[in-house]
Amino acid sequence: MSVISAPQAAAPQLRSGAGRSNPLLVLIVGGMAAAVMGLGFVSVAPNRILSGRPVVLWSAVEPEVTAILVALIIGLGVSAVLRVGAWRDRLTAVIAAVTLVATVAAAGHAASLVAQASGPVARTSLGAAFWIVAAGSGFALADAATRLTRNMFVQMIVVAIVGGAIALLAASGALSDLSLARELANRREAYSSEVVRHLVLVGGALAGALPIGSLLGYITFRRPKWRKALFAILNLIQTVPSIAIFGLLIGPLSALSGWFPTLRTLGIGGIGAAPAIIALTLYGLLPVARGVFTGLASTPPGVLDAARGMGFDERQILWRVSIPLALPILVTSLRLVVVQLTGLAVVAALIGAGGLGAFIFQGLGQTATDLILLGALSAIALALAADLLLRSLAAAVTTGASA
Repeated sequence: MSVISAPQAAAPQLRSGAGRSNPLLVLIVGGMAAAVMGLGFVSVAPNRILSGRPVVLWSAVEPEVTAILVALIIGLGVSAVLRVGAWRDRLTAVIAAVTLVATVAAAGHAASLVAQASGPVARTSLGAAFWIVAAGSGFALADAATRLTRNMFVQMIVVAIVGGAIALLAASGALSDLSLARELANRREAYSSEVVRHLVLVGGALAGALPIGSLLGYITFRRPKWRKALFAILNLIQTVPSIAIFGLLIGPLSALSGWFPTLRTLGIGGIGAAPAIIALTLYGLLPVARGVFTGLASTPPGVLDAARGMGFDERQILWRVSIPLALPILVTSLRLVVVQLTGLAVVAALIGAGGLGAFIFQGLGQTATDLILLGALSAIALALAADLLLRSLAAAVTTGASA
């Protein structure tokens, strides 16, 4: 009797993961510790032009600040080897969030010390150790939050709390001496306009990709004979480098604007926003069409037969049965295309379309790493924000569909 009951008693523990640590988190924390010990936490340069020299954490800030950050990393490592459980994930989430905010604060404090010692001309950039510690703590926070709850709204609250804490640091001026913050301060008006322009490019591409891609997806669903050819063409478009499509559009659009001056007055030409939006629209067609086809094809045949038995025609089945059931897949495909277009819109700056890519290419031309980071991190932030919002929408739609 005891031989049988022992495995039965152990089964719930094995299914819940009790008794196991988090080996991936242990590895990440080990990398964080190694980075703090051997890599520069910040990089200090005498001015914007010259290259900086890496400065380790304990040389960049006071010993007590170093001790706090090291203690947080050790605490994160201790939580990683504890047994799996909700209380362990809560502890990991709290320590990871504090570590992330403390890392940003420590970098801003190091920049302030450099500015006091070397004057306002000196530049303090974020070093490799900073990025590794920040990325590691961010991963630990995301992993713990996901383990604790699948509710996207709760996860958004966690992100908002951590982001709000960092925003408060920035608003207080604690980060103003960082080179990245100085680049933003020097280009504040241009930055706002380029963010808006980036959003316009993505919005314009979505305005074209969503209806055209949805139509193509519906055609592939209703016309199986056309499916292979249409998806082959859309896949071919995806294989063409974005800069090549931008270049291919310059000639035809320049000719059209020459033949029809009205187009030139509308801002349509070989360079600028028009070819960028057209190219981005082409890149958005495949994920939209694939999502629409997959969503419509996922409707159970029994549901379709029941709808026909109730007297629904094909149009009513589409709008009242298939599309509502396909909404989770449709929102997921929308999330994918928005994130993809947000990243691809960066390249549009090469043909004068503007957007956040303008800072990246200006930084490349001036060998200004922080200017490159300003554009790249902003584009990443936009993509992550869109991803989080649309994932929440997808979760809400899925919950509503299951209910």
